[in-house]
Amino acid sequence: MRSGASGDSDTRSVRITVTEYAVDTFAWIEYFAGTPIGERARTIIEDSGNRLVTPAPMLAEVRSKFIREGLDPEPPTLAIESLSEVVPLDRALARSAGEEHARQRKTSKDFGMMDAFLLVTARSRSARVLTGDPHFRGLAEVEFLE
Repeated sequence: MRSGASGDSDTRSVRITVTEYAVDTFAWIEYFAGTPIGERARTIIEDSGNRLVTPAPMLAEVRSKFIREGLDPEPPTLAIESLSEVVPLDRALARSAGEEHARQRKTSKDFGMMDAFLLVTARSRSARVLTGDPHFRGLAEVEFLE
């Protein structure tokens, strides 16, 4: 900022763009595994200019995967909870997810209910979906990891 002769200041506005992402189980698993796809996810997840949300069902899926593999689910749970806002299920999301699931199943017979929860959560936040799950390929609001 510089001051003019009359004491008026010349201020310039700085515009910061924040991108919001709804992070899918796929992205979190790849991130924790440190795979090449996970490294791509890492650049988005750890970018402080991004805001992350994780639908509660995705957190449950991550915990389940770690437990099934005989691993401690607490470290990834704590990481997800510190890096993102965990979005709880509510009546409105449940209703929307049911409708979206029915719509998607007309063209993708194996589109899952968890996928529907992720998609409607992202849409409710005007967020992009961060995933590499093929069910989401081609959807406009998806940041596809590959």
